[in-house]
Amino acid sequence: MEIPFKSSVLPELMVEGKRFNFRCHPQVSCFNACCRQADITLTPYDLIRIKQHLGLGSTEVLQRHTVPFEMDNHGIPGIKMRTTDEGACLFMVEGEGCSIYANRPTACRYYPVALLAMKPSDEPNEKQAYSLVKEEHCKGHEEEQEQSIDEYRAEQGVIDYDEHNRDFLQLILKKKSAGPAIGRPSETSLQLFFMACYDIDRFRKFVASASFRASYALDASVFEQIEHDDVFALQFAMAFLKQVLFGEKTIEEQEGVWERRVVERQEVWELRRQAEIARAEQKKEDLMREVGS
Repeated sequence: MEIPFKSSVLPELMVEGKRFNFRCHPQVSCFNACCRQADITLTPYDLIRIKQHLGLGSTEVLQRHTVPFEMDNHGIPGIKMRTTDEGACLFMVEGEGCSIYANRPTACRYYPVALLAMKPSDEPNEKQAYSLVKEEHCKGHEEEQEQSIDEYRAEQGVIDYDEHNRDFLQLILKKKSAGPAIGRPSETSLQLFFMACYDIDRFRKFVASASFRASYALDASVFEQIEHDDVFALQFAMAFLKQVLFGEKTIEEQEGVWERRVVERQEVWELRRQAEIARAEQKKEDLMREVGS
């Protein structure tokens, strides 16, 4: 299946304090139109809310309701909501609306507003901004209800989602700000990223393994909470990825493990850097040969 529909409409950046008109309800003439052409990127917290709503395991939700895609040219994995062949969201019930409305994804809650997370290279923390998408089919913009961004976010119940999505967005921004120097992550790193972000039940099994327990100095109560609390498990997974991928010491390790990991990581990064340089040189040589032929 191809990646779901993607709108060609360019969003309008919203200045601070701007108010806008919008309201979506069953009586609006375009009701469900956006659900018929759905391009919904899911966050890890979205997956947890959906799996809890459906009463399914994370692996089964991924198989039934998502499609994978690459978020950047280094292959960082993301997932989108699976659609019908015509592009409609599988959770849309014609004439009724969203069948998982109370646990709908972040992007659905925000629409037609988009959250923009950016991290200037010379600043320690990320910045957030918002944009407004006005697609021709959407008549919600013609409604009289006026609100600020903060009022709209509160009404849509997205503030709690943003809080739980923050660590994930920081991971993505950190990867982007690292630039090409690190190169493409190994296949093992990409698989680990996918499991920790999206397949929380499989991550639980990984954490419960003897090799993991031998590497990390964690109290038994932490393992117990990971086993029974999806949100806590996700928070732990984000901390784990920060440590494994970026060297942040967020989780206490057994004696000597951290030092060995630092040496191994430096060796791996140097090998990747050299491989990237070699590939770039090879491209230059191939280009020169093409020009000269």
